[in-house]
Amino acid sequence: MEIAKSIAPIALAIIMFGLGLGLTVEDFKRVLNYPRDFFVGFLCQVILLPIIAFILIHIITLPPEIALGVMIVASAPGGVTSNVLTKFAGGDVALSVSLTAIVSLLCIFTVPLIVFNSAELIGIAIQKEISMISIAIKMFFVVTIPVLLGMIVRSLMTDFIISKTLIIQRLSIILFLIVFISIWVEEWDRIVSFIVRAGLIAFILNITMILVGYYVAKYLTSGVSQRKCISLECGLQNGTLAVVVATQLFDDIIFMVPTAAYALIMFVTSIIFVLIVRKIN
Repeated sequence: MEIAKSIAPIALAIIMFGLGLGLTVEDFKRVLNYPRDFFVGFLCQVILLPIIAFILIHIITLPPEIALGVMIVASAPGGVTSNVLTKFAGGDVALSVSLTAIVSLLCIFTVPLIVFNSAELIGIAIQKEISMISIAIKMFFVVTIPVLLGMIVRSLMTDFIISKTLIIQRLSIILFLIVFISIWVEEWDRIVSFIVRAGLIAFILNITMILVGYYVAKYLTSGVSQRKCISLECGLQNGTLAVVVATQLFDDIIFMVPTAAYALIMFVTSIIFVLIVRKIN
């Protein structure tokens, strides 16, 4: 737990800085040009995902701590991985980048709102002296500031950053893996005892959201590439951010178990999904 608590905020800040390096003002203007596609993706990821997760934790019997852990990962935005896999799937990469960027920036408000209200409804008291505002402020410094700094650096060194895009994406994925490998190694004995129950709901939530994203987008967005993008955005969460939130609020590893399980599952299911849909035009 101590390793995860120490490295997760640093890793998240670097990942978000890398996200910022891939962004321009045009990525935000694109939302105004194609608002319907963006708002369908936003609806699926920010509204439907937490609602479906909340329904699932009431259908499947779980310890309250794991149930809240599920809500923490469901509240997280998409990660850089969704942008990479959207490209491989032949999806709308520009839409993916816009969704990841804007939902990530807004998560300093949406994540505390979802997590604190979920904790209250589940019946878990947050013992630490941390308010919704204080967790939002901490997230601002590890999420928003690094993204803005990344955008500034890109504007000053555009050609260099563009030439290093692949390296930046790989670094983000490596940091993501380091966080979760450290959790699994440090807390192996405890994680194994919970993983079956957490793994089941993580798998169901992941598959459900991939399908929900795909079919909602099928009827409401402008094309197949947008469908692929939104499906991946719904299925791939920023697990590092979820770990940071969990470690800020709680000292027990059990709250991070659903995120650890989801991280493993989402890589497998998303790659299978990409292989299935990449030939669909």
